[in-house]
Amino acid sequence: MNNNKPIGIFDSGYGGLTVFKSIYKQLPHYDYLYLGDTARAPYGNRSFQTIHQYTLECVRWLFNQGCPLVVLACNTASAKALRTIQQIDLKNESPDKRVLGVIRPTAEVIGDYTKTKEIGVLGTKGTVNSGSYLIEINRFFPNLKVYQQACPLWVPLIENGEFDKPGADYFVEKYIDEILSQSPNIDVLLLACTHYPLLYKKIRAYLPAHIQIISQGDIVANSLESYLERHPEIDINLTKNSQHSFYTTTDDTLDFDYYAELFFSGKVKSSFAEII
Repeated sequence: MNNNKPIGIFDSGYGGLTVFKSIYKQLPHYDYLYLGDTARAPYGNRSFQTIHQYTLECVRWLFNQGCPLVVLACNTASAKALRTIQQIDLKNESPDKRVLGVIRPTAEVIGDYTKTKEIGVLGTKGTVNSGSYLIEINRFFPNLKVYQQACPLWVPLIENGEFDKPGADYFVEKYIDEILSQSPNIDVLLLACTHYPLLYKKIRAYLPAHIQIISQGDIVANSLESYLERHPEIDINLTKNSQHSFYTTTDDTLDFDYYAELFFSGKVKSSFAEII
């Protein structure tokens, strides 16, 4: 992007494109650079240390491409790496840059969707084990009861193009049954992984009609717009030419483009990003 200063959007693979789609729709005049670390995905079952290392390497790469602001459009990275990056790495390396996540914006509003004050959180094993949603939601809605369910097979199904095939139904029904068995009063299910919106139709089919499904795209887009309004010193450093680029850490860019278009709902032509 030469002299452009785009907003960086990062995910371990393709899922962040569902968030990017909402951000781009709401804020189309900004420049964007999306990076998917597909060569090392999925992140969900990796350790805190490994996820922090991988995420920081990708954030540094985005900074080097000119991004003053990076959004971690990945729940696992937000849960396991964001706090350390914000509190330690940025202060030591890039105090003039900012990194945002997807968990806090979601936690700030999720309680507004429920009548019973009981919600379910569906996420990767890493997100669930981190307890990040329990901590963050409790800050804003201390009276909310939050139940969690790890869905470790959903991301592999999605990233291998099986999300709309009959074989996915067993694992969708399995995890839905497990989260609903924790309480009969759950009336909201949060898709706490940016991949999961691709399973929306199948998830809906196994849920009672009164249970809402909440995905994060629009929530994060609203939060980002509000953040930029509150921080003009950041906004002024972002270029606004309505340009966007896609990068992947795997050298098979055609394969990335094929799957990325399913998530982004638009044409994708990516380039290879050599991170390490």
